[in-house]
Amino acid sequence: MKSAEGKRSRMSKFSFRIYEEGRENIPERPYLYETDVEICLVGGRCKSPIERFWNGSRPVYILQKVSTHNEESDSTEEPKPEEALFASELLPKESPGPAALSVGRAKQLVSLYAMVQNPNVTHLERSDRVVLPPVWIRCDGSDPDHTCWIGAEPLKAGKKITGLNIYMVSCDGPTADKTCFASLEKLKVEHKRRHHSSVVTTKGFARYELIQVAAIEDTIVNSGSNIYVDITWNIVDQILETPPLISAATLNIALESGNPRSPVFQLYRELQLLLALAEGLKTGVTEWPEPAESESAVELIQEFLTDLKKKLDGGCLSGNKNGTEKIQCDTAAVDTYIKSLFSERGDLDFAEQLWCKMRSKCVSSYQELIDCFTLVIKSLELGEIQPWIHQGSSSFLQKLIQQSYHGRMEVVSLSGITPIQMLFEIGLDKMKKDYVSFFLGTSRSSLLFQDYFLSTSVHLQEQVHRVQKLHHMLEIMVNCRVLLQFRHENLFPLTQICMKYYKENPLNEKHVFQLPIRAALVKKFYQNESPEMWKVEISSGQGSKEVKTMWEVSTSPPAEHVTSHNSGLFCDSPAPGSTEERLYYITVTKCSQVHFS
Repeated sequence: MKSAEGKRSRMSKFSFRIYEEGRENIPERPYLYETDVEICLVGGRCKSPIERFWNGSRPVYILQKVSTHNEESDSTEEPKPEEALFASELLPKESPGPAALSVGRAKQLVSLYAMVQNPNVTHLERSDRVVLPPVWIRCDGSDPDHTCWIGAEPLKAGKKITGLNIYMVSCDGPTADKTCFASLEKLKVEHKRRHHSSVVTTKGFARYELIQVAAIEDTIVNSGSNIYVDITWNIVDQILETPPLISAATLNIALESGNPRSPVFQLYRELQLLLALAEGLKTGVTEWPEPAESESAVELIQEFLTDLKKKLDGGCLSGNKNGTEKIQCDTAAVDTYIKSLFSERGDLDFAEQLWCKMRSKCVSSYQELIDCFTLVIKSLELGEIQPWIHQGSSSFLQKLIQQSYHGRMEVVSLSGITPIQMLFEIGLDKMKKDYVSFFLGTSRSSLLFQDYFLSTSVHLQEQVHRVQKLHHMLEIMVNCRVLLQFRHENLFPLTQICMKYYKENPLNEKHVFQLPIRAALVKKFYQNESPEMWKVEISSGQGSKEVKTMWEVSTSPPAEHVTSHNSGLFCDSPAPGSTEERLYYITVTKCSQVHFS
């Protein structure tokens, strides 16, 4: 008896200590409880491992077995429970992954948690009753039901704790045999019997991966990219039914830049050169690429300057045929819609054309860069060219060109980082205008561009960082246009979402952008396809008395710790006539309520 009370007391003190520490900052690493359990407080922006079964927004305790790595690194001397409780030692960051506890141990921990929350248990030495976060425990599936999670969530009436919602999550499979799937009617009958309810409601959810469906032979999608759609609807008629076209849907987009087959890969290559120059300015070391062709950049610049002398008319460049052709060439892989947006920009000035020449021949050394700018500055000093340039640029080269108009230029020392900064500045200006020509043509968000993405009041390193954001946004827009055939009315809200995110957050190509859409918009990509995940939610009761049963199939297991439970009930052979039947994990989540009398 005393031992049981001692465990309850230790659990109480430990739970409240974690809760108090987590109110200010969610701990990055788990706490050790006794000798076999580690407790993580998951919340904030951390991805919740139980979001598929529980839609609460509060922080949660995740309990799991101490990993083998941590067990091996522990001292051979077993610590006392009190030492494990109050030592405040956080476990090492390196871990082979989450490990599961036995179902029996999980049920014991849930019982302790229930006693800590029960207001009728008065011997826990706590007068201030605080509602603790819900607890979810990883289970090893060793029981007949193959339980993989057990959860407990406090029920409240005002500020008083009245009971707990207990969740049991079981998992079988994977299997390709659809005859093993439950029928919807049986699930409803079982829910009514368990909860003594006469009326139930159903809600459906399906997730379809769109990249594999939409991608054609020349796919433009990276392995780290993903586009999928989540669809929800009310009133489900049968298991694995295709969502109705009137369903609510959310498009989820995570795209990485740099695929060689991307329509905007040439812009990506330009960006990489710009980033290399920015890094060189920051570190003093620039990595120069190997020369791609026999003709050097110096020879190309000399030809360019000679041609300008011949075509100069009244001190202005009479047209920009070469620049326009270059852009058209660079975007040859883009569909007509995308290409037209880039082709419209036929106003490359002298500095931008200079950048294009140097970029196309890939200046391969610091000395070659000096030689190129020496030729340009000499031509300006001698008055051999009077090139046209855009207004608004703050680059050093633009300053020299404006001085040349008046026949007096300051002496330029092409040493140190000066040549690199000159090339970086003209490249930065040029790329900003490239992205503006696209986004102002599709989103008309001029104010946001001027205020943030095109600002010159921040440091050059920050400016190029914002250009990286613009490129990632461009990759998303182009992919949605090419793969999903989105039109302007669909691209416009997506652009706004991306802009808002990147105005407030650093570059993150793993971020999932979400766009609410109509399911009908992407119907041709999912109507005849198998879902990545499909589930039905059966519910009864209202408010705090609401209880749910969820039945789900998915191509991925419901947790990292879940192993295959493919019993004799399951047959993994594909259905007759099919060679690509999907293997599905079958997950069932049952909820019951325990009331404190």
